This record gives sequence, structure tokens and C-alpha cells, in this order.
Amino acid sequence: MLTDQPQDLDRTFAALADPTRREILGVLASGEVAAGKLAERFPISAPAISRHLRVLESAGLITRRVDGKHRRCRLEPRPLWAAARWLEFYRQFWTQSLQQLADHFDPPKPTPRRRNHGRRKHD
Repeated sequence: MLTDQPQDLDRTFAALADPTRREILGVLASGEVAAGKLAERFPISAPAISRHLRVLESAGLITRRVDGKHRRCRLEPRPLWAAARWLEFYRQFWTQSLQQLADHFDPPKPTPRRRNHGRRKHD
């Protein structure tokens, strides 16, 4: 099996389905950011950003921690690694399948044997 916890993969892909959430992850890839500063970067309301952050957090893609008055967000790469492994398995499967299909329709040509042109090898 590709993953021990298929529901984790489901949550990861559901969270990644939204372009705003993918963009949030892109911002967090540079390092930890306060949620308020993160919200300033997007043309949507703070409550909407908060909802996106909850989805990302429930998928395990981010963690949030309280730092004084601020909630700081940090990217958690483990679910992305699991998704990448899942995708890589199918990339390899399709690469091999398509190569087999190509080989079926265009088998490799035998290499021509070299001729001696009447010359014999001397012992």
C-alpha cells in the first residue's frame, strides 16, 4: 500500500485543491509567518484566511502557535512528502506502461551484423 493512512492523503489533496491554500503554503515555504501578516498578503477577509488556515492545519500541512498576541504559522512538509510519494508511484507506473505500449507498436530494430567482406581472422 502507498500510505498507511489513506484519510491523511485525502485531507492533503482536499486542502491542496484550493489555489489560495496552495499560495499560503508557498508563502510559508519561506519560513514562519504571523497569521495577521499572512492575511495582509491576500485580497480576502481575515475570517476567510482563518478558515483556510484551519483546513491546512487539520490536514497537517501547517502548525499554528501562539507567540504573545500573534498566532504564527509554519509549514509542515510531512503530508506533502506523502503526497509526493503517492504521485511518484503513479508517475513511474504510467511511464513504464506507456513505454511498454510504445515498444509494442515500435519494437526495437535489430542491429546489423558486421560483415567480414571475405577476410578471415588469423589464428
